[in-house]
Amino acid sequence: MECLYYFLGFLLLAARLPLDAAKRFHDVLGNERPSAYMREHNQLNGWSSDENDWNEKLYPVWKRGDMRWKNSWKGGRVQAVLTSDSPALVGSNITFAVNLIFPRCQKEDANGNIVYEKNCRNEAGLSADPYVYNWTAWSEDSDGENGTGQSHHNVFPDGKPFPYHPGWRRWNFIYVFHTLGQYFQKLGRCSVRVSVNTANVTLGPQLMEVTVYRRHGRAYVPIAQVKDVYVVTDQIPVFVTMFQKNDRNSSDETFLKDLPIMFDVLIHDPSHFLNYSTINYKWSFGDNTGLFVSTNHTVNHTYVLNGTFSLNLTVKAAAPGPCPPPPPPPRPSKPNPSLATTLNSYDSNTPGPAGDNPLELSRIPDENCQINRYGHFQATITIVEGILEVNIIQMTDVLMPVPWPDSSLIDFVVTCQGSIPTEVCTIISDPTCEITQNTVCSPVDVDDMCLLTVRRTFNGSGTYCVNLTLGDDTSLALTSTLISVPDRDPASPLRMANSALISVGCLAIFVTVISLLVYKKHKEYNPIENSPGNVVRSKGLSVFLNRAKAVFFPGNQEKDPLLKNQEFKGVS
Repeated sequence: MECLYYFLGFLLLAARLPLDAAKRFHDVLGNERPSAYMREHNQLNGWSSDENDWNEKLYPVWKRGDMRWKNSWKGGRVQAVLTSDSPALVGSNITFAVNLIFPRCQKEDANGNIVYEKNCRNEAGLSADPYVYNWTAWSEDSDGENGTGQSHHNVFPDGKPFPYHPGWRRWNFIYVFHTLGQYFQKLGRCSVRVSVNTANVTLGPQLMEVTVYRRHGRAYVPIAQVKDVYVVTDQIPVFVTMFQKNDRNSSDETFLKDLPIMFDVLIHDPSHFLNYSTINYKWSFGDNTGLFVSTNHTVNHTYVLNGTFSLNLTVKAAAPGPCPPPPPPPRPSKPNPSLATTLNSYDSNTPGPAGDNPLELSRIPDENCQINRYGHFQATITIVEGILEVNIIQMTDVLMPVPWPDSSLIDFVVTCQGSIPTEVCTIISDPTCEITQNTVCSPVDVDDMCLLTVRRTFNGSGTYCVNLTLGDDTSLALTSTLISVPDRDPASPLRMANSALISVGCLAIFVTVISLLVYKKHKEYNPIENSPGNVVRSKGLSVFLNRAKAVFFPGNQEKDPLLKNQEFKGVS
């Protein structure tokens, strides 16, 4: 009998050995976290418990620092990048994306094979073999005996078969996601996405871990591990962007007095969980203007005083949520004997329909319960003086000397409102204002009237777009105009004036020479006569000279300076 006991004990021990030796998912993916942590979370839809067995024969497990990692991929190591659209409002979906980054010169082709990029040289030089891994040939060889692919090695680590659909052979990576004591397996290519509903996820930061395997004949090899933190919250994730027309730097939360600020509310809801919810925005701008409630996500507000103000925003939305538990039934109290008969008599004379008891109604489950969710945003805003407006009120052509015949000088008379600028910048572009030709910035010293003249050079005739900006430490004010610069041809007044001076000088020398010759020829004394002919000749010469002056020295025919938004025509 004693021998029989020993024999039975040996059988029980032998039967238990495989269970003790088998690895479970939390042993492989748990990152050495105690198993008690895993039991505290609710079941995720479509996920499995990490208490299940892991098939280590098909999917070997390598610890961190194992030397086999160095040879897990031909040509180097594969890097896995894990991202998510966290934070997620509880009840919404959160999406995780894994992207594989291969060693240099390697990529995945249309058939799911890993190939070398053409004309790409890595440390090993150009490869004669175009394939890093030709999985198409491997799958044809390994599954040739079974065209459906229903072989024992086309399974996940827990033994579940791969999903067979058109093109499944092109998916050669196995991704195992692990969080909250549960796992999810997915067959994919070099990039996969997994979405999880957060209704049963514990609020706060959580950890997602991903292990990636690749095909290797009839087994699989680990190539990468990655993890990332995601957040589930019961507060609506709210962000606010602020924009003001002449503000120099919107990121410093310093804005200008007397100019509207546009506030735009962005709700982080990538899964569109709140698409059918009515969202209300309640604003307090901190300047004693009261509360402003709106259903529009944008609002404009103007601060009329300098100083520091506290901006507060509360967002409210009715979102799908869990129904509240029914209240506990009231504890029976000892009735007053004097009232017991009265109550019993009242209950028996006033029967009511079944279900009228409000306690009974609260126990009826409601599949469409709504719960108000809130989001908050706070900021401290500083309001200062700034340049509010700038205008070009006059443009004047400045005559250029002869050595620069192809250039034009234009004076812009500029006014501004608000604070006094300390710098001016001009950008000269083509008529479409898209191709920049010249940019000039310079400091300016402006009086309290904010009136200044800006002189700029234009190379050649044509139409130009001019952007003129006045700035100080906190603001930038811009104005734009189109200007037409005329040709500088030889018939321009300046060149005509130079030619007239030369011609008159030559004429004066000629007249002087003729006069000397006449004087030498007629040395004798001639009495002075009041001869009409001389007067006529004198008048004729005077008229000739006057006409010459009229031609070569025209009067000042400059037109009035062009005002703002008028086409500039130059000097006529």
